[in-house]
Amino acid sequence: MLLLRGIMLGFAIAAPVGPIGLLCIRRTLAHGWRAGFVSGLGAATADTMYGLLAAFGITVLATFQQPAAVIGGFLLLWMAYQTATSIPQKVANVRAGNMYFSTLALTITNPATILVFLSLFAGVSGVSALGANDAVMLVVGVGLGSAMWWFVLASIAAWLGRDISSNGLQWMNRISGILIGGFGIAALWSVFV
Repeated sequence: MLLLRGIMLGFAIAAPVGPIGLLCIRRTLAHGWRAGFVSGLGAATADTMYGLLAAFGITVLATFQQPAAVIGGFLLLWMAYQTATSIPQKVANVRAGNMYFSTLALTITNPATILVFLSLFAGVSGVSALGANDAVMLVVGVGLGSAMWWFVLASIAAWLGRDISSNGLQWMNRISGILIGGFGIAALWSVFV
């Protein structure tokens, strides 16, 4: 039962399409399903790590929120620039490790992820009273649910984008870059204003 609750939580946490979702969609369109899914697994790993922190000490997460917003904001702005100015190519042979770790870093430093875990885990009745084994089972479910979402998103993006042209990819890069940059500005705005 706790595993199922964790899967539902992980799916719910990952499903809203924000900067990480846009990045995974763009990578799927440019480099294929594997690139999008591996990028998503980086996000699922970050979700699992935050799940562990939330399950074993929700207050620890709150201390990371402001530094993560600064780091995440600048990382998102850099990623926005890279995305908007990249030359579109459909290349299937890319380094999956780079995609995994860049998405992991972006998700860990995304202040929205911290807020989501604080609110969702605080709202799940009885999380603070769980024993260690039950808490781990819940967190494993969060990781599985998040990974399931990224599998679904990469599959849909690959299916919809199988016939996209280079011109279409160029527009996707520009729009994604602008939107990701907007998320970066919003993260920095939340700290400095």
